[in-house]
Amino acid sequence: MEILSQKPKIVVGVPAFNAEMTIAKVVVRTSRHVDGVVVVDDGSSDDTALIAEKLGAKVIRHERNLGKGAALRDILDWGKSSDADVLVTLDADGQHNPDELQRLVDPILKDEADLVVGSRRFSNEAPAIRRLGGRVLDHITGVTVSGETVDAQSGYRAYSRKALEKVTATESGMGVDSEILMRAKDANLRILEVSVDVSYEGPATSTHNPVYHALDVFFSIIKFMSIRHPFLFYGGFSVIMFVVAVVFGIQTLDFYGREGRVITNLALISVSAGILAFLSFFTGVILFTLITVVRENR
Repeated sequence: MEILSQKPKIVVGVPAFNAEMTIAKVVVRTSRHVDGVVVVDDGSSDDTALIAEKLGAKVIRHERNLGKGAALRDILDWGKSSDADVLVTLDADGQHNPDELQRLVDPILKDEADLVVGSRRFSNEAPAIRRLGGRVLDHITGVTVSGETVDAQSGYRAYSRKALEKVTATESGMGVDSEILMRAKDANLRILEVSVDVSYEGPATSTHNPVYHALDVFFSIIKFMSIRHPFLFYGGFSVIMFVVAVVFGIQTLDFYGREGRVITNLALISVSAGILAFLSFFTGVILFTLITVVRENR
């Protein structure tokens, strides 16, 4: 176990967009527990950046809204370039309790984990539709700890120095939280989940429509999975399309044998599915080959 020879340096990163109603409380309460706070103002049109700066936080500004993923990428890059031992991220909307920050940090300082997720899974305060959607996305992400799927959408996390060196983020949208977890799993980082309280009172805790949020995350996961396992992803789709082509093709031939004519709709579905199966299969082969070459040449 690595023992720190001096007091560990803990810093916090906060991605923020039009959060002037809550950012002051977040910065002030968080500053009590850490050695520094950085706020990435993601193109806000209000006074989010000004308030955070006046309260002593370092502010990184985006000229326009680039998405949560871009903000988190800046935070992770900042964490890597700093001399911090632990980087904690939390949301700017006030739903996370900064007083629980040490619960996420302790497992890292004790060398029990590389990445700690503050899980909302144990909280019943979230609206039912939000809990249901979150659990579905968690299972799609597929990261488990002790047999339980991790709360993949929680932005309350702690990263060790090792995690900062290994984790990257390419997504710009809300799917970045899931992407980071999947990359951490691929890097064999030790992931731990601890329960945290969540507050959904006060100003809206999300600037996105829940359906838009869920779709954004879902398609981000699909895109990441298609890159991580291209042959399995596109091959699976190819098999499905091939089965569809065969089924409708048999029906077309059967009807032609009995009636002496072709049902155009059935024939078109069969041909279209066959073309999609062919294209998907070779897309998977090409991507698999390219990604294998890139990995071998790293």
